Amino acid sequence: MAREQILAHTFVELADTLVADFDAIDLLHTLSERSVTLLEADAASIILGDQRGNLQVVASTTPEAHTLDIFQVQTAEGPCLDCYRTGHPMINIDLSEVAERWPRFRQATADAGYRSTHSLPMRLRDTVIGALNLFCTARSVLNDNDVSIGQALADVATIGLVQERVGRQRELLSEQLQTALNSRVLIEQAKGALSERATITIDEAFRLMREHSRRTRRPLTDIAKSVLDGSLAAADLTTP
Repeated sequence: MAREQILAHTFVELADTLVADFDAIDLLHTLSERSVTLLEADAASIILGDQRGNLQVVASTTPEAHTLDIFQVQTAEGPCLDCYRTGHPMINIDLSEVAERWPRFRQATADAGYRSTHSLPMRLRDTVIGALNLFCTARSVLNDNDVSIGQALADVATIGLVQERVGRQRELLSEQLQTALNSRVLIEQAKGALSERATITIDEAFRLMREHSRRTRRPLTDIAKSVLDGSLAAADLTTP
């Protein structure tokens, strides 16, 4: 499938959350996965700010990307944090050039096998709610067109998260973000439980849960609850 076709399909996927039952976690994972494909990265992750302004990792395509974002949040150091604070993209970051600016981040990222990073703000007008982060194993340069595509994807996802309502924008923003953060914890627990019960990887457990969610049109959070209480087993998740 050509890049233009993938891009068009992705916009439809992200925009569909505006009219269908809204599932914030699925939206964020779709954004991270499509960003890897469209921007030729090796991994992606997303951080969001909660009601108190604390940053948390809510989606990632690899365990390494998840760990690196947690590291940035805990050490308060890295391009992801600068992107979130300023609301401006931090692109074409070559680790060989940032030893003085982010020494701990540089070392952790190099240890994980990445050489280049990019961060794009998730924002609505002047409000920044998080950041989309890309990690590349080789030197990676995004041109203006790449940045425009990445920012457009982040912007559409942000609109899907906040779903503006007249007179309720601030209230809805806090509500949606907190729901996403709470759901993330529940889903992580379910992934671990299913992985152990079915003797499969964490990634495979999440794939089964997500596919079942889409097939049955049930929110991913509901699937996670059913896995945890035992009413959904691995065999149930693979049955049409």
